[in-house]
Order: sequence, then C-alpha cells, then structure tokens
Amino acid sequence: MVSVRLLVLMLLSVSLAGSQPSKSSQQESSPPLHPSGEQPPLGDDNLSFPWSRLRLPRHIIPLHYQLLLHPNLTTLSFRGTVQIQIDVQNNTNWVVLHSKGLQISKATILDQNLAHLSDQVLPVLHNPSHEQIGIFSPRVLSSGQKYFLCIEFEAELAEGFYGFYISTYKTSKGEIRTLASTHFEPTSARMAFPCFDEPSFKANFSVRIRRSPEFISLSNMPIVKTVEINDGLLEDQFATSVKMSTYLVAFVICDFKSVTATTSSGVKISIYAAPEKWQQTHYALEVAVKMLDFYEEYFNINYPLPKQDLIAIPNFQSGAMENWGLTTYRETSLLFDPLTSSVSDKLWVTMVIGHELAHQWFGNLVTMEWWNDIWLNEGFARYMEYISVEATYPDLKVEEYLLHTCFAAIGHDSLNSSRPISSPAENPTQIKEMFDTVSYDKGACVLHMLRYFLTDEVFQSGIVRYLHKYSYGNAHNQDLWDSLTNTCSEEEFVSGKHCYSSSQASKNAYLFAGEHLDLISMMNTWTLQKGVPLVTVTRKGPRLLLRQDRFLRTVMPSEPQWSTMQKGFLWHIPLTYKTDVSSAIHRHLMTSPTDSIHIGEEVNWVKINSDMTGYYLVHYEDGGWDVMTKLLRENCTALSYKDRTHLIHNAFQLVTAGHLPLNKALDLIGYLQLEKHTVPLLQGLGYLEAFYHMIEKRNEITLTHNLARYILQFFQSVIDQQTWSDSGSVSDRRLRSEVLSLACHLDYPPCLEQANQHFKDWLQSNRTLILPTDVAETVYSVGAQDEHGWASLLNTYKNSLSEAQKHKILVALTNSRDTEKLKSLLELGLEGKVIRSQDLSSLILMVARNPKGHYLAWNFVKKNWDKLVQKFQLGSFCIRNIIIGTTSQFSSQDDLNQVQSFFESIKEESSQLRATQIALDNVQKNIRWVQRNLETLRNWLNDQMR
Repeated sequence: MVSVRLLVLMLLSVSLAGSQPSKSSQQESSPPLHPSGEQPPLGDDNLSFPWSRLRLPRHIIPLHYQLLLHPNLTTLSFRGTVQIQIDVQNNTNWVVLHSKGLQISKATILDQNLAHLSDQVLPVLHNPSHEQIGIFSPRVLSSGQKYFLCIEFEAELAEGFYGFYISTYKTSKGEIRTLASTHFEPTSARMAFPCFDEPSFKANFSVRIRRSPEFISLSNMPIVKTVEINDGLLEDQFATSVKMSTYLVAFVICDFKSVTATTSSGVKISIYAAPEKWQQTHYALEVAVKMLDFYEEYFNINYPLPKQDLIAIPNFQSGAMENWGLTTYRETSLLFDPLTSSVSDKLWVTMVIGHELAHQWFGNLVTMEWWNDIWLNEGFARYMEYISVEATYPDLKVEEYLLHTCFAAIGHDSLNSSRPISSPAENPTQIKEMFDTVSYDKGACVLHMLRYFLTDEVFQSGIVRYLHKYSYGNAHNQDLWDSLTNTCSEEEFVSGKHCYSSSQASKNAYLFAGEHLDLISMMNTWTLQKGVPLVTVTRKGPRLLLRQDRFLRTVMPSEPQWSTMQKGFLWHIPLTYKTDVSSAIHRHLMTSPTDSIHIGEEVNWVKINSDMTGYYLVHYEDGGWDVMTKLLRENCTALSYKDRTHLIHNAFQLVTAGHLPLNKALDLIGYLQLEKHTVPLLQGLGYLEAFYHMIEKRNEITLTHNLARYILQFFQSVIDQQTWSDSGSVSDRRLRSEVLSLACHLDYPPCLEQANQHFKDWLQSNRTLILPTDVAETVYSVGAQDEHGWASLLNTYKNSLSEAQKHKILVALTNSRDTEKLKSLLELGLEGKVIRSQDLSSLILMVARNPKGHYLAWNFVKKNWDKLVQKFQLGSFCIRNIIIGTTSQFSSQDDLNQVQSFFESIKEESSQLRATQIALDNVQKNIRWVQRNLETLRNWLNDQMR
C-alpha cells in the first residue's frame, strides 16, 4: 500500500495540496520549469501520492464519460475503457479520482484535439485505503482547458452486492443461469470503472456494452444502435444520459423478459424479470405507469428520460435502487403473484415502486451535495411513498402505516446513540451507516409535520420551487428551507397569508397561530440536533402548563446523567391540540423550555398532537392519563383512530422511560375490547406481544403462561371472528394475518386446529392447493412443527418460483422448535445456494425471534462475523440489522456482558459502527424495563385473572 503524504516535489511546477484550495489559490499557479511545458521523465518511485483527504480535490471536474464495458459471464470477469472529458479548474500535473479493485493497464491524457499530451506511459499511483488513484501528467494541465482522460482496466465481477456483481437464478428445470448487475450507491461505481465517485461530480454518460447474442443489456438510457463486432459479439450503444451522479449509473446483462406500457406523457415503462416469472410483472407495470403520471403532475416537472425500466434482480441486498431510468429491485419488491402474494405484499410492492420513482426527482434530478444530507433523498422518497400511494391506490389505506413509520423513528431517536438527521459522514463505512431509520423514517415524519404545519398547498409549491431551482444540480439542507420560505415572488406577495417579501417580514414567511415564524431556525432544531422532544402537560384551571425535555428511554429523570443529557436541547414544536368543547384543531408554536396555553375552565379533556402530525411525545401529568383512560372507555370515538393509537404508543414509551407506571398503560388499553379499528387494536396487542416475546426468552414459565392466557382471553372475540380466507378490506385482512399468527403462536386450540387442517389439505394436494394468502404463513408455521411438514416446506421452498411464497415458508421454517433444524437453516443461508445470501440477514433475525433460536443466532453471528462482513460490507444495513436484531431482546446483565465482550473482541470494526452502541443501548433499556416492570406485570396479571 502506497503511503499517503503531501506531495512535495520541487521538480513539479504545480501539484495538489492536502487540503481544498481556497478561491484565491485556485487561480494561482507557477510557470512550468521545463521550457516545453513538459517535465523530464520521472519513475513511479520518484512520486508520492498527491492527495491525503478522503474527498477528491476540486481542481478537475468531469463533464462526460464515454464508457465501454465487456462483461464475460463465463469467466465472470469484465474489461473496459473509459474516456472522461475533464475541465481543469486550476493548473495541475495530477488527476486524482476513485478506483477500487480495478486492474488498470493503461492511462493516457489527450488534449481537445485528441492529441496525446505525452509520449510517455503515464504513471498511475494507488491509495487503496482511500480507494483513489492518481495519474501523473508530465505536461501541466492548464486551468480553463478541457482534456480527455483515457483509462483501460479489467476486474473480476464482484461476488457480493456492490459494484458490478454476479447474480444467478435457477429455472424450474434446475438450470443455473447467470447475469451481471450493478449497485453503486453510495460509493461503489468505482468498483466498475474509474470515476469521480462523489455525488456533486455530476456528468453525462455514454455507455456501450458488449455481449453475447443470448443476452440483453440494459442501462440508464435506451439503446440507439446495436452493432455486430468480431467473434459474434454484439455491442449495444446507449443514448447519452442527462447530467447525473456516478452512483445512479446502472447496467444489467441478462436473459430476462419484459412487459411494456406507455405513460400519458409518452414515457416507455418496462418491467423485467426472469423468464418464468414474467407473469408476476403485470401489477408492477400498472403501478409504475400510474405513479409516473402522478409524480409528473405533483412535481410539475416532466420525467426527463424517454424510458423507465424496472428490473427484478434475483440476488439483491437492499429493497430497491433508484438508478435513473433503470431502477433495480429485490424480487419481493417488484413481483406480485396473485396466487401467493398477500395484500401486505401488494402494499409493499406499491410503496417501493412509489419510493424509487419519487427518487427520479428527489435524489436524481436534485441530489444532496454530500452524504451528510442523504435524508434529502431518502426522507423525501419515504414520505412520498405515502402521498403517492394514497393518491393512486386509496383502497390500500397506506395512511394507516405512517404512524408506525414515526413510531419506529421515535424508538431509535429516544436512544442516546441516535444522531441528527444531518450528520457528518466521510468514509464509505460512515456513509453506508447514513442509510438508516433516521434518514428514512425520521426524515419522512419531520416532513409530514412540516407539510401539516405549512398546509399541503404551500408545502407542494415549495418543493416544486426547490426541484426547479436545483434541477441537475446539488443541494443542501438549507436550500430546501430557503425554497419553502420563498414560495411567492415579490409581485405575488399576499399580505397576511403565506408569503412575505424580505422587506415585509424580517423573519420567515409563514403565519401560525397568529405569529410570523422563522422556518429555517425552526427546522434546524429538527435536523441539526438528535433526539425527539417530550412535551409534559399539566392542567392548572383554565391553563395548560407545558414543558419540553429530550425524551430518553435509556436514562431516568432521577439519575445524575439526566441533566447532562438534557443540556442544550430545545425544539421549535408546532403543537396542535383538540378539546371536548370544539371539533377545531388548535395550534401553538412552542419555542421555549416552558410555556402555557389558555384553554378555558369548561374543558374536560385535551388531546395534544392531533392525529400525531407532530414528531413529539406527550405526557399528561397529575392524573392526566386517568382522564384519557376514562375517555377511551366511555367515548373512544371522540378521538380519531390515529389519536387513540398515539395515546397507546405514548403511554407504553413513557413506561419504558420511567415516566409512567406500567399498570397505568395496561389500564389505558383496557378499552380495546370496544375498539373497532385495526390500527389502535394492533398497537395495543403489539405491546402485549412484545412483552410476551421478551419474557418467554427469560425462562419465566408461570408469567409467560399467564400473559398468554390473558391475551387469549382478552382478545378472544376478535380472534374468533376471523375467517381463514382473503375476504374483507385491506385493514380487515391485515388484522386477520396478525391476530391469527399470534393466536397460533400462543397455542390457542381452535387456531391450531384450523391451521393443521389447512396444512393437511395442502399436503394431500401434493402442495398444489392455493392457501388463502392472509393466513398462509400461519398455516405453514403450524405445519412446520413436525418432521414431515418441515421437510415438505423446505422442498417447496427450493422449487417455488414465487418469492412471496418462499418468504412465508422461510418464516415458517424458522419457527421450528428443533434447534438442529434452526442450525441447518443458518448454515444453508451462509452457503447461499438453497437460501440466497440476500436473505441471510433476515434469516438470522427470524431465528433470533424464536425462543429456541435466541442464543443460537447470536452465537452464529459471533462465530461467522468475518464472513458476514465480507458478504455484506461493514456499515451496510444488513450488518446493522444483524447487530441490532440479534440482541434486541436480550434483557439480563449476563447478556449485556456477552455483547460488550464480543464488541470489544472486534473493536477495530465495532468502533466504526454506530449500530454497536444502539445494540448496547437497547440491551440496557431492556434490563431496566425488566427490573422496574416485571413484578408490576406479574401482579397486574394476577389481579386480572382472579
């Protein structure tokens, strides 16, 4: 490895410095020492790598890549050449760019007339630790001039999930077929071709791919010409792309089939899949056409490419990837089989397509300047899932899921190991870790709060302005707030409404509860500091006294470190509330640690955070929770289903944080026998189920039995009402799936009887019987408990062409109580043949959820850590999920010691990961919960069962 240090070569007229040049220094250069402008020959030994920073210098800007690739799917390697037109910003002898794992055979630099600058072979220096190469030009590259950098290279097709990698699939006849696909986000384009692999280095791309006639090739743009070259090879020449970042470049070489349709504006939409899965592409085609039409209207900007391909890749780590014009998907995220896919599968496919197509504007057209603001891509795309699906498929009731997205964000954000939405990230591992709950879920929920705060119209016009202003460019956090605060021009100024000119208002442009607001300052409190606020409410006659604190589930208010962890945290909280005396939603902006609101003496109850449009929790002190409990029992429909769900969530979160006794939260959900809506019902049931799963892993046999008995008795009428079918609304079907799954897990005899009968019928039909998709997973899980059933399911898993069915079977197989079977599944996942490597991280978590596989999964992770990191890469969401998921239900000091010991043993890697601290925080939270609440739960259940 070449050591990295600043280049100090007196022979060179100009070189790069180890820090970015200032504006003034960019204009400075020394004249060349050699009269001809070319330096005497220098051997590689005389050169040191010229750049010491992780980010590339700005001396050279790429304008256009001419890329030729020839992948060989027999030798599993590829060769390529790239010609990059570059624009020199200040004099230099060096070009520094990214390359990882590429064997570079030749590098040349041409002038604008395509004449070689030097007759010498240009030295290429490598800095593997920064994934950079430096190419030395003996002749100075002059500021203001354009040149062509030409590089020839080759490499093996990668075996993981990044760069230009191999994927395979098996036909129904057992034949293994190979394809090559790409996944570049965030920092893996450099594994496929040398490039300036940072989001702000946008350029145009002209791609050519050579292939055998039995394959097709796809890239971002349509093919304009295919020519035959020697040895029977074909070369597909693609149209030049729009200006875009390297991480959005994509190409696939495969033998897939497609279905095609055209949007109302003439964009060609195609869905590609393995030939035998072609019939599962039709729903995705319908969704993609509808979604693209919707986004063109919503963003008021036409989709700028002539086509949009969506392709299901058989081995794919993430859910999907938004490559411009060629979005790639995991098969479960794109394919829908009407016979085996459930309504939840359908919703998932619809949301993922909505997410990736939203990226064609948010992320592709306008890209974050650097990865610290990746939430501008992912938070927006996550939120647009809800807006787009609600508009195009209202029957799917996607709005019922937004609450859970925000609950997930709060769960993460209430740990001290959380981070601000906008956070520093420099190296590839740190950048990969940015693709997390904070960027996606918290980002979406903060945008939801902002949209509700500004109104739909103002929010939409602001983001349209943002997209227009920064099209084909890059943006920062601040640019979005600036666009939202300037939705009117001077001529369009409307006094007292939504916009104000700078001369009319010193703060920002919005009116909320009668006050002008500084939107930028407000939003900085949500994006530049970590955590989530807790608003504590106390009733004093006609007034509500308010206090805001940072909500933490790992430190109690009574502990010494509490005040330290609260220091410096303050949010501008757009409060909303509703009372019993009016149906109106009241608003108040809270910008100080304490505040008060006048509500009047006649008000009996007040519910803060209406429909949970705000990203904050609420604690009702001094008997306030008793008022809420009484309201739910006597007149629960006085509150919306979202408000009822929000109350349940807040109560149990406050229990974990030590603000509320467990019995108060349990009393609150006592009304659920009256609940008619699926969302609050499942929220309350979900907490009881979570307690059950934690306790059953602690050998608390009596307590586990009593809790199961209580759940079955309390929810018996709901369970008994369920039919083993696919009938009803989306909400009905979701309730059926979750309730029957839990009932059978708790060994409820009528549930087991029905499931066993369905499984028996399935076996007798030689596994051809089509089970109701809502209950298939439950039927398989019950059937997997005996030897014959488990073996039959594994055999079906091996041969099924439906990824939806395979996922349900895999869940069932991991529910076995036979530890040898669980071990064999983990080994199959590690091997990657029967169970694909893409499913290994999910498989590990499934086994970890099984009380018989709890420690099995954790020991597997410890034993195979190096292999897992090699498969998935450090910092990836798979590694993060494995670390956090396998430890998420540990709840003893011994568990904590084991986890700490393991992290210490891999300190070089664990110290780079935020996920390890999240895992430790979670275990400590669980230990505290058990210490404070286990006896309370035991006594409360005893009282209920009398």
